[in-house]
Amino acid sequence: MTILEMGSASNATTQADCRRHPFEAPELSLGEMFYPLGFPTIVRTNSREILSLADGLWSAFARRFHTNVIRVDVHVVEGDLAECPTAPEFRIVRPLLINMADSDNYSIANIERHSTQIVLSRATLKYHSYLNYFFLSAAPLCHIATAFATPVHAGCVTHNGRGVLLCGESGAGKSTLSYACARAGWTYVSDDATYLINSGGDRLVTGNCHQVRFRPSAAELFPEVAGLDITPRAAGKPSIELPTAPMPGITCATTAQVDFLVLLNRHSAGPHELVSWPRDAARNYLREVLFGSGESLATQYAALERLLRAKIVELRYTDLDWAVHRLEKLTREGI
Repeated sequence: MTILEMGSASNATTQADCRRHPFEAPELSLGEMFYPLGFPTIVRTNSREILSLADGLWSAFARRFHTNVIRVDVHVVEGDLAECPTAPEFRIVRPLLINMADSDNYSIANIERHSTQIVLSRATLKYHSYLNYFFLSAAPLCHIATAFATPVHAGCVTHNGRGVLLCGESGAGKSTLSYACARAGWTYVSDDATYLINSGGDRLVTGNCHQVRFRPSAAELFPEVAGLDITPRAAGKPSIELPTAPMPGITCATTAQVDFLVLLNRHSAGPHELVSWPRDAARNYLREVLFGSGESLATQYAALERLLRAKIVELRYTDLDWAVHRLEKLTREGI
């Protein structure tokens, strides 16, 4: 409104038309509760497609943890670009985690308030892999991994009632060995991202048991994977991503108690063997991926100390079947 129009409106019997500022993000008229990894998360948005994508990511999860609700607001704006945005840049300005691709595609997470504001251009909705990887699926994980759980770069499987974390850098074989164990009758919990629950005095972990991801080379090891579609990744190498639900003979669980930490070394030139691994080295490995406030890091460090009470070993192998059998012996005999 112009100044003169405002003056006329103030003298009129009808109330002035207070429109939204053009810089304001759209109002959020839609909302739904989800439970990624079992944590309550409310998603509010002005786009039904966002809710559909969220449902595809998290509908398989039921509520398991009674934490504060994580809030994710997704504002879809018109924008000017038609192509997929570039990969965003991350910055931590505590308590904010800023994820910026461009002026129409960014997110700001407040890790103290467990809330994330996301702005996306309507054109970006066409690029599901990009949108999910960098923004939608990442939003609740940011808060889970700083407030309620401690992320561990490891797969997780259980056997004989005992949980095993399969640790290693990218490409170490965590997903391959996790799946090989599941095919051999183990219970599958996660392939390469596991979360240690901060509360309580035990070593309870959770993960995404509803999906397994392979490198394309896994088709050489598992005939059932051969010929399946390769999923382009928004970041990292392409992968074969499959839901575990329809896989015959695969047993899954959303949580596990950890008894063993196993560092994977499948490129060892020496003999196949299981040897002790230094606790200090394990501590340094586990702390590498953590970020947050001093208070949240102190909580996570304390959780890791509980985890480090588990038996810690290094598995040196090149033969996958041998590795599975050796781990079975570990869960059965503790050595």
